[in-house]
Amino acid sequence: LVSCEKEKVLKLYSWTYYTPTDVVKAFEQEFDCKVIVTEYDSNETMFNKLVNGGAKSFDIVVPSQDYVAIMKDKGMLQPIVQEKFTNRSKINPKIVEKMTFDPDMTYAVPYYFGAAGISVNKKKVTGDYERTWNIFADPQFKNHASMMDDYREVIGDALAYQGHSVATKNDTELSDAVKLIKNDWLPNIVKFDAEGFGKDFARGDLWLCQGYAEVIYGEVPEAEWDSTIDFFIPEN
Repeated sequence: LVSCEKEKVLKLYSWTYYTPTDVVKAFEQEFDCKVIVTEYDSNETMFNKLVNGGAKSFDIVVPSQDYVAIMKDKGMLQPIVQEKFTNRSKINPKIVEKMTFDPDMTYAVPYYFGAAGISVNKKKVTGDYERTWNIFADPQFKNHASMMDDYREVIGDALAYQGHSVATKNDTELSDAVKLIKNDWLPNIVKFDAEGFGKDFARGDLWLCQGYAEVIYGEVPEAEWDSTIDFFIPEN
């Protein structure tokens, strides 16, 4: 914690939907401090803010695993004081196995483990649809579909659909993925949004979304989950 006019302040920079208000309030009460939460909608937004003078504005940042590696290599992260990392043993070992970007948790601790998938509004869609990433080529979703404002996610989905590694460096494979997005998916997509799509889905404006399940389920009333949401993660 840092001192700010004699008040202890913790400045957190994190994703939208990631930090429940009741958790922040409980932390403030327990540690007699003030928590300031600033939210972002993409790794790119976060990274650009930090490298353009914003790094000193925050104490804790919550990047995705690929950006942990980037920020670590650029010397942007301070090592964790291991003596104060007293709950290390409580972290699920299966999650730690996935931390190849920082296997010893020298700079990062896992906060959330999940994956982006597809949500279809069953109340709005009456026809059949394929349960692959190529669902975004389906014209029945025209002007009612969104994908995340995250080029790694979007291009990665196109690569996966075409049978390629999402980490490929092959120029031809990358070019083919971009062509698929531009020619087949983009005509049906109304916007690229990694922050407000849950609210638009709950209102019925969006019938097809790429994004995290907790955003969709967090906006749609629980009583309507079964009747409204078809969430799945395509194998391709």
